[in-house]
Amino acid sequence: HLRLSFYKKMATAKNSAQLDGLVEELVDRFGKLPPAASNLIDVHRLRLLCADYGVVKLDAAPTVILITFKPRAPVDPAAIIRLIQTHRDIKLAGNDRLRIDKSLPDIKARVQAVRDVFRNLGKPVTLSS
Repeated sequence: HLRLSFYKKMATAKNSAQLDGLVEELVDRFGKLPPAASNLIDVHRLRLLCADYGVVKLDAAPTVILITFKPRAPVDPAAIIRLIQTHRDIKLAGNDRLRIDKSLPDIKARVQAVRDVFRNLGKPVTLSS
């Protein structure tokens, strides 16, 4: 029951501050988080970040990462072009998808690779209608 309660709190966290509060509560109750729990928190932080950039799907396998954006995602197209031009392992895979061909067997390395893509894209932009 307790585990399900924490999963529910994590699923309903809408921002990093709420997630930080949950992590603090977990550490207070149980001590240092095991690697599996840390990975789960990292993945949820990434979900929150993906939502800001209009990502509808993220597939992060050990050898390829696919980031699928919603139509009219809040991302500057010029930033995507710069990203592709400066990173030979990142390509467009259709109108709304980025493909990263890189061997990253560790989940933390895959999470960091996606974070790096977003950092390189800059802050999400506000699109006018």
